[in-house]
Amino acid sequence: MSNVYIRRLKAGDATALLELRGRNRAFFEPFEPIRAERDFTSAGIRDMLDQDELHWERGSGYGFGIFLRDREKLVGRVNLSNVVRGAWESCTVGYYLDEAEGGRGLMTEALGQAVGFAFGEAGLHRVQAAVMPRNLASIRVIEKNGFKYEGLAEYYLKINGVWEHHRIYSLTREHLVRST
Repeated sequence: MSNVYIRRLKAGDATALLELRGRNRAFFEPFEPIRAERDFTSAGIRDMLDQDELHWERGSGYGFGIFLRDREKLVGRVNLSNVVRGAWESCTVGYYLDEAEGGRGLMTEALGQAVGFAFGEAGLHRVQAAVMPRNLASIRVIEKNGFKYEGLAEYYLKINGVWEHHRIYSLTREHLVRST
């Protein structure tokens, strides 16, 4: 049995999400774009949840909360974003986990569940991840979920105010078939 489960966030999760973001602000900062102060307010969190809802309705993204199964506690997020249909049938994935919960395999489990949703209910063909080369913990999470390294994208995303190189990984339906 998994130690975590993922589910779509609701308006009632806003306080827990605000607390999670606030308590991990310094921890997440080196790995995220610069955030506006409003993102760390109740109004900013409500806006984020409203945007998530729009993406779900349009089928353009699927954001999940990561919850500890034994305590029903929100400890992170995993997002399938930039969903494109047609010839691509793919998305990008991003995630974060409460610093206090790291190192126990929880993010690996949550990502596996999100990938299951991507290839199941969402009907996607490919999930792509971009990880900064220095983010070794995230690389382990990706690799444990069977993602394949594709190459280095230079100056790929602006993270904490700096254009950072990222390692590009992907997982496709074909990868899953070969690994079973």
